Amino acid sequence: MDQSVLEAVKRWPDVPAVYGWLSLTPRGEWKLHPLGDAQAGGLGQGISNTQILGFMDRNYADQPDGAWFFQNGPQRVFVRLDAAPLIVHVDPNHQTLTTHHGKTLQQVSHWYCDETGQLYAKTDCGPARIDDRDLQVLAEILRSAEGLTLFDLFEAFELSEAQQSGGSERSAWTHTLSDPLKQYPALSHAAPLRFLKAAEIPHALHFIPNPGPTAVLSPSLGRKIAP
Repeated sequence: MDQSVLEAVKRWPDVPAVYGWLSLTPRGEWKLHPLGDAQAGGLGQGISNTQILGFMDRNYADQPDGAWFFQNGPQRVFVRLDAAPLIVHVDPNHQTLTTHHGKTLQQVSHWYCDETGQLYAKTDCGPARIDDRDLQVLAEILRSAEGLTLFDLFEAFELSEAQQSGGSERSAWTHTLSDPLKQYPALSHAAPLRFLKAAEIPHALHFIPNPGPTAVLSPSLGRKIAP
């Protein structure tokens, strides 16, 4: 976090946290909720000021309980997560995987795929989901030990689920994924892949999608959040 933010927290340690004012979209876009309706599912509005976006990115963090927040000076602003705490983009030009707030992944330790085909990851930067626009690129990079692509595995799993009752065969799937060509450092080590329902993802990756009490306070001290 910024040193000025850390100093503000020490100077004003009792500023109440707020909820309902920020959300993060499945493509890694910050949304401001001037009506405080993020907890209730409000759409919010985009933020275009690059200085504010940079400040938010640098001061975005999580609590041990899995709730993520933006530290707005001395005030903690909790974030509704529409997909995951981190949204990862694939950069073929630099052969990197980068989070929506500018962190480069060094390692993926686990992969998770839900019933809609969305791909999640446990990474050294935290719980993440791959931007859906980059799934095709990543599917061309990753391979199982048997040489199957991510899409091959998803199709095989869907077929297996259709042939089984009660989903009891899920535990039998022990495939791993890695980059066999070693182009992407973060993907060089094989990581296990699990298929889960979307509702099970937050528990598996340990994050709270919509944190906070029902009551919503208004942001007060600290830097103003503006679109």
